[in-house]
Amino acid sequence: MATVRAGGRGALVVVDVQVGVVEGAWEADRVVGNVTRAVDRARAAGVPVVWVQHEDDELVRDTPVWQWVPELIPAEGEARVFKRFNSSFERTTLDDELARLDVSHLALAGAATNWCIRATAYAALERGYDLTLVGDAHTTVGEHAAEVVDDLNTVMRWVSYAEVTNTTASAEEINFSALS
Repeated sequence: MATVRAGGRGALVVVDVQVGVVEGAWEADRVVGNVTRAVDRARAAGVPVVWVQHEDDELVRDTPVWQWVPELIPAEGEARVFKRFNSSFERTTLDDELARLDVSHLALAGAATNWCIRATAYAALERGYDLTLVGDAHTTVGEHAAEVVDDLNTVMRWVSYAEVTNTTASAEEINFSALS
């Protein structure tokens, strides 16, 4: 439980696993499978899933590239947050949704590692949330994508913030029961 943030529950936050974001991403099929596994495990443990969806000039709302990948469909009643900036917290309703759900610990998965996942991870820690990065459930594009993913996984095991905890765990290893 976070010592800074009020709340006693965890949530899985799934960021930007949209057709136009993961198309051409490093090991996209494997990563989408791991995100799907994390969603299934969170739901089975009674942990809320919060869906964050990006829109901008390239990801225009309601176009085919803006849609979630077919393997991932938000369930009825699961919170959805729409964003225009890298951080899922920047000018969005994410903090409000997490407060409504009594959340103090985030498990984070999605895309793109070097932009929206990194910005959301740091923003969560700066806001006092405990954080578990789902290390095999985030990806990005580019020649050095594997190194970018590995770097953020390493950083989230070692970066230090006052009075919050952070770590990395795989979609299979993460203990969703401990988050609820």
